[in-house]
Amino acid sequence: MVAAIQNFLSACAVSFDLPILDWIQAHLQSAAMDTIMPIVTVLGDGGVFWIVCAIILFLFPKTRKIGLGMGFAMALGLLVCNVTLKPLIARPRPYDFQEKEFGILIKLLIERQHDFAFPSGHTIASFEAATVLLKNSKKMGIPAMILAVVIAFSRLYLYVHYPTDVIFSIFAGILFAFIGDALAGLVAPKLAPRKRGKYEA
Repeated sequence: MVAAIQNFLSACAVSFDLPILDWIQAHLQSAAMDTIMPIVTVLGDGGVFWIVCAIILFLFPKTRKIGLGMGFAMALGLLVCNVTLKPLIARPRPYDFQEKEFGILIKLLIERQHDFAFPSGHTIASFEAATVLLKNSKKMGIPAMILAVVIAFSRLYLYVHYPTDVIFSIFAGILFAFIGDALAGLVAPKLAPRKRGKYEA
């Protein structure tokens, strides 16, 4: 099963992924984007930005369920995608694939990544958090979703992920977000302080 997935992804790399990445490099690359994209992508590093947001929301009773849902979703994404799928599928980064298969050296704007490509942790964490936010609050969710999309695109622009990595990660992130939000709906009421009775001190 794993070998079949690896073969499928290798075929996608040649027929689908690399042409898109090369098109982005040829048509969208600019000095401004070269400056902005490395900064944007840092917001997805380790999911730290989204984790901080989740902690802050969890601290306030009115937004506790949202923060909890984000936390559950990102924990699922970490276990399933980063801990399990990345080492299991072991997909090389697109710049490594280009060099090994075609002898093409890709000039990177950020340092070489030290783990495998599939799936994209930046994208999963961003869409998990943004989807939970959007599901519960459009005011917070819409800007969060815009940021999630830009972070996902930055991984393509910087040539560190394939489009198939990002596409899978978007759907996985949304799925984990709904699961996380459902779990939060079960747990959050139990964390709410018990209302005192009429005659309790």
